[in-house]
Amino acid sequence: MSDEKIEQAIESAAASMKMEGFQIDQESVDLCSRLLKDEITLEEYISAVTGKKSV
Repeated sequence: MSDEKIEQAIESAAASMKMEGFQIDQESVDLCSRLLKDEITLEEYISAVTGKKSV
């Protein structure tokens, strides 16, 4: 997935979340981007967002 498509996908997901009343912080955006770029594994992502381990 290209960087542009990753950015569009994250922006779309963030807009959907905002419509539901949720806010997305920059750390979450960065983690999502790293996951979609294959810079971190799904396990690392889940650990980071659940606070079990920092990446």
